[in-house]
Amino acid sequence: MTSVLDALRGAEADPALVIPEGPSFTYARLRAAVEDAASRLAGLGVRRGDRVALAFPNGPEAIVLFLAAALAGTACPLNPAYTEDEFAFYLEDTDARLLVAAPGGVPAARTAMGKRGRVVDAEFAADGELRLEGSRGEVQAPGENEVALVLHTSGTTSRPKRVPLRHRNLLASVANIVRTYELRPDDVSMCVMPLFHVHGLMASTLSTLASGGTVVAPANFTPLGFWPVARAHRPTWYSASPTFHHLILRRAAEGSKPAGSERLRFVRSCSSTLAPAFMAELEGRLGAPVLDAYGMTEASHQMASNPLPPAPRKPGTVGPGTGVEIRILEDGEVAIKGPNVIDGYEGNPEANATSFIDGWFRTGDSGRLDADGYLELVGRIKELINRGGEKIAPREIDEVLEAHPKVKEAVAFGVPHPAWGEEVAVAVVLIEPVAEKELAAWCRERLAEFKVPRRFHVVDEIPRTPTGKVQRRHVASAFLTG
Repeated sequence: MTSVLDALRGAEADPALVIPEGPSFTYARLRAAVEDAASRLAGLGVRRGDRVALAFPNGPEAIVLFLAAALAGTACPLNPAYTEDEFAFYLEDTDARLLVAAPGGVPAARTAMGKRGRVVDAEFAADGELRLEGSRGEVQAPGENEVALVLHTSGTTSRPKRVPLRHRNLLASVANIVRTYELRPDDVSMCVMPLFHVHGLMASTLSTLASGGTVVAPANFTPLGFWPVARAHRPTWYSASPTFHHLILRRAAEGSKPAGSERLRFVRSCSSTLAPAFMAELEGRLGAPVLDAYGMTEASHQMASNPLPPAPRKPGTVGPGTGVEIRILEDGEVAIKGPNVIDGYEGNPEANATSFIDGWFRTGDSGRLDADGYLELVGRIKELINRGGEKIAPREIDEVLEAHPKVKEAVAFGVPHPAWGEEVAVAVVLIEPVAEKELAAWCRERLAEFKVPRRFHVVDEIPRTPTGKVQRRHVASAFLTG
């Protein structure tokens, strides 16, 4: 296999992509749609290496045009909810000269595109025909070293960096995911994560297609609509961030196993660490093993995962490496090496100089490996709280507070202190009112004294990225400036 189109491995007549209340595609029809869209893009002047910006919510356009843009040029999916300033940054940073969007959609992107290049409308009709202007042109088949996809780091600790993912990176990641979860043609994956990020594209979609399975991708999906779709299409697995899992479980009827979960053989969690207590609750309610995994954009998504039964899954860990070598550097930082990992950031020699060491990519995460090679993540290196020389992993405090029966979520962070350098503060979302003294006492029973938060901020919600990652530095900034 040399390109992402080769990852579509199902038999021609088998169902590949189902859009509830929208078009459905067999593998033959999906391949034809991708090849036709790629030809249309070529007719618009797209050549190898040209960046094609895509601004779509979840739906058939997001999937077909991602694959088509990766074949004709390079796909650059963008969050349709971005502001005009955000679109302007990403369009300029990727040097995109073509923006493809739904008719009349994303006015902020259209304005940001301005005189940079061209905006083209695209949408699927009810009969599954793609409406995309332009004549057809010849597509130059990409090689495995061509850049298929450009995404950006989430920017949780620094300015977003441009991540070029080559066809060989994506294909290696897909193979790892298929092997880890033993994906097969009778599997049905429900795509609940945004398709402008690597989680939804790689885990939920491309890996399922590479196994010959079926992807169910509701258009304009929100987690609140999970169960009606699940009842209708009976998925065998789905992958989501802990935030999405919370929302999905909240919408399930109390008591018995939710209708629509009968065929689940596993549930995957990624994008941030899953609290062990909630993992147990999720398994109990859905009646399927919950497998916590570790992924990042620079590794074409998956790096590690807890395995399927009967192999042990360890709450609080993200499992062993999956086709990826993992080592812990002297300072406790997690480093990785594998064919799915990028060669380097694009146009950022400073970041490359600090992010790679002897062929290993430095993830920026602090962690430790147990005797079985299972990885426990402690936190982001740059997020560690330094209180008088004592390094505190904020995630440890998060988990202690989230185990309190009246706390739904907690995010700890450091704030300046004149004597200690930094002091521990925490933002909490409560299930029901509770006194700060009670929360402090709870922590004091379970943590060393220097780790106990001195400040508690009760909030309605925790800021996160679209994939559910905690914006810890944004939480800290909000309270430092407000």
